[in-house]
Amino acid sequence: MAKRSFKSSVLPTILTYLGLAIGLVFSAFPIVWMFFSSLKSNTEIFALPPRLLPDDFTVAAYLTIFNDPVKVRFFINSYFVAGVVTALTLVVAIVTAYGFSRYQFRFKNTLNIFIISTQTVPPITLLIPYFGMVVAFRIFDTYLALILTYLVFTLPYAVLLMTGYLNTLPKELDEAVLVDGGSSWTALWRVIVPVSIPGIVATAVYTFLLAWNEFLFALTLTKSMDLRTVPIGIQLLMGQHAFEWNEMMAMSVLGSLPLLVLYLVAQRYFLAGMTAGSVKS
Repeated sequence: MAKRSFKSSVLPTILTYLGLAIGLVFSAFPIVWMFFSSLKSNTEIFALPPRLLPDDFTVAAYLTIFNDPVKVRFFINSYFVAGVVTALTLVVAIVTAYGFSRYQFRFKNTLNIFIISTQTVPPITLLIPYFGMVVAFRIFDTYLALILTYLVFTLPYAVLLMTGYLNTLPKELDEAVLVDGGSSWTALWRVIVPVSIPGIVATAVYTFLLAWNEFLFALTLTKSMDLRTVPIGIQLLMGQHAFEWNEMMAMSVLGSLPLLVLYLVAQRYFLAGMTAGSVKS
């Protein structure tokens, strides 16, 4: 009986943790390799047999990036575009989701289906149409072209995500504001938004991630070095005859840091019970 009890209780737990450990190593190893490669010289990266730890730690790749105004501009562009896209997406998504969650109107189901269907369209199929529109509106090679294009891809999912979250909030919150003489607009921004922080944070992280990592449209809709973003900057380090692998790894590390910091700061909001006790039963 004791052996059976051990097998039925402890063994599954051991196997579970073993599987999680293997998955962690499999997922983390490329990141660790990228980080240590950024601390190597370009020649040492090609050493055989390959070694994880460099013989001589060097931050030359990072210094090269920070001392190059063009490369620094890549990061400024990415921060600006991703930040503006995230802010605009949140404002529009919150208002739109509130309408879908709290009101009944004609063609509501049709609009929901349309929003969902936009997620099934591969972005690459829209590249040529968007390029033609951007040129026609004379906004090619501008921040506006990137921001408007990214909004098209971030808004549908953001609206769906926020609508699903607002549907979990009791309508008594809105009714309490209306009873006190407030408007729906007041209910949204004074009550609903403060208790929707977990959903808003999740939407913001997703939107920033999508805008920060986007490569295809950033490459197509811009041509000047002053408007290139980090993913394009990494690609530009791939020369015709030589690759600056250590600088590519350094830029990849620096490009990943904002996402890592954003997640570490925001993760506590995902499971926070912001609406617990909001309405008295």
